[in-house]
Amino acid sequence: MDTRTKTIEQQLKTTYSLSEIGVHASNKFDGARLNGFKILNDSTAKVIIKPENTPINNSPYYAFSIWSDDQRPFYLTFDYPEGFKHRYTPKLKRSGRWSIIDSTKIFKKDTIVTIKVELDRQPLTIAAQEIQSSRDVSNWYTPLMGNYSYAHKNSIGQSTLGRDLVVLDINKPSSHKKELVVLMTRQHPPEVTGYYAFQSFLETILDNSELANTFLERYRVLAFPLMNPDGVDLGHWRHNAGGVDTNRDWSKYRQPEVRHAADYIHDIMKREEMELVLGLDFHSTWYDVFYTNTKREETAMPEFVDEWFSALENNIEDYKVNEQAGNSKKPVSKGWFLYGHNAVGITYEIGDATPKDDIEKFGTISSKEMMKLLINKQMSN
Repeated sequence: MDTRTKTIEQQLKTTYSLSEIGVHASNKFDGARLNGFKILNDSTAKVIIKPENTPINNSPYYAFSIWSDDQRPFYLTFDYPEGFKHRYTPKLKRSGRWSIIDSTKIFKKDTIVTIKVELDRQPLTIAAQEIQSSRDVSNWYTPLMGNYSYAHKNSIGQSTLGRDLVVLDINKPSSHKKELVVLMTRQHPPEVTGYYAFQSFLETILDNSELANTFLERYRVLAFPLMNPDGVDLGHWRHNAGGVDTNRDWSKYRQPEVRHAADYIHDIMKREEMELVLGLDFHSTWYDVFYTNTKREETAMPEFVDEWFSALENNIEDYKVNEQAGNSKKPVSKGWFLYGHNAVGITYEIGDATPKDDIEKFGTISSKEMMKLLINKQMSN
């Protein structure tokens, strides 16, 4: 895979005003994506969305605020470049609260999607997924880390645009010989549902339960809560500021996000003489799925995947694991865990439209069952 830096198309940060009808739209906030806004008629505007560069996955991301001089219903038609089509059901934020647009307000004609919204002078945010900018992510992990003397936020370096790349290093003092677990998320900017599962997963590890404390006496956790801060804040569809899918760079390390993370993990392992046993990379796609490696016999935990998935099905009502197994043929994180470290590597994908209550439940229970299995593994050695 060619992961050398490529040119991106910067979106113009501005407020578009359709003065003749008194409707305005803006992308002047972190996580926004709006490349143009044009009037079609008195009640409809075209929302123009373009990717940061191409080639790119067919997953158009959008986020903008819109308001009107007068209270009115209004229609928005999404316009993507040729070859791309609408993916995400719009999320609406009004008065600080997110909701999903009513399905009766979405109109499809062939590949063209139009939505109906109610406008007034108060800006309404419309986005492909709930916005979780680098500031939002920091606002989550900063108080969380502050609750524990053994949990530290460390900078591992800077992104292309100088944003801090952060690791949450959780290392409880212990007399046990520790092994390493790595968690990461947001390599792809819009994949917020995977980030929500990552949140629940990590919060469960830090919930001060007897299970969590026993686990942390035996394992060190490195959690990367925002692998692509530039792409997130720039409102990118998929790539970083170098115009690259970072989850194709786990071989050449040409992009700073991957290079700094890999270096930090390697340094910890070398300095502490520590074995990496499990790596989970949280993403989003159209449906819930776990992407696993079929090669397992020589890993640190050959039986972990089957045992973990059985535990999830036994502890989540009416839940069936959707596993798609295949050895990585691209330089992605799950292959890096396997081929680089003989560790279990899994891409943990949450569906675009999976309800938040379910995401929290999946994240919490999968974390608990992971900890149980890893405790049993070490105690049996």
